[in-house]
Amino acid sequence: MAFLKLTSMVALGLAGAIALPVCHAAEAAKPLAVVNGVAIPQARLDFVLKTQQAQGQKVTDEMRKQLRDALITREIVTQEAIKKGFDKTTDYKTQMDLAKQQVLVNAYVEDYLKKHQPTDAELQAEYEAVKKEQASAKEYKVRHILVRVPEDNADAAAAAKQKAESLLAQLAQGASFEDLAKENSDDAGSKAKGGELEWTDGGNLVKPFADAMKTLGKGETSKLVQTRYGYHIIRVEDIREPQFPAFDQVKDEVAKQLIGKQRDQLIDNLRKSAKIK
Repeated sequence: MAFLKLTSMVALGLAGAIALPVCHAAEAAKPLAVVNGVAIPQARLDFVLKTQQAQGQKVTDEMRKQLRDALITREIVTQEAIKKGFDKTTDYKTQMDLAKQQVLVNAYVEDYLKKHQPTDAELQAEYEAVKKEQASAKEYKVRHILVRVPEDNADAAAAAKQKAESLLAQLAQGASFEDLAKENSDDAGSKAKGGELEWTDGGNLVKPFADAMKTLGKGETSKLVQTRYGYHIIRVEDIREPQFPAFDQVKDEVAKQLIGKQRDQLIDNLRKSAKIK
């Protein structure tokens, strides 16, 4: 197991600390190890284990041993670095200032969020608000044919456009979209399925593709649509109202979203009240 880097420790998320078993005072006072006369506090290992638990890691005896060895190694190297005066450099002091700030920021925000956990009523209200925002959206079931355009090759680019135009003409004459996609599309992910894509509201698609898709009615085929991937021919197979999941299915995601809003609002309010010159 790789030792948890300082940056990872400092950037501990806002999920909150998981309580560790209470140890006896004598055990807590006993150092983890003594390296060249310098004691490594047990609290260091406890903290690293706590962060691992918060990230879903299961604490095992093997993990404890590996982390203890890593902390000892870190202490040995740290002592050597101090001997060489690296702790006196401007870069060291700057990084320590930044690390201290980050730890304090995390502690402050985590404490605030612990004291302002969203209620079920607030979560339900957030869910309904998001649902209302998306009520006017549509979801599309589409097929497409992609003809890639080679870069830095004018002749090949012209040939690609000519091929795409030829495919469009064949479709206009009644050719099977699915068959043409299987035979000609350069989109490996959908080619075998006759160009079929999953239901989408366009949010996961490049903008020119999504914009063209939304202008089409059910059963309609686009003209050539150029994106950074090449030329697309798009056919809308079906259109439906968005399928919004039940509240219980997305409650955890709604909570994360609402907590994120609370955090952002907290920071925004602090900035507004600060005197910045």
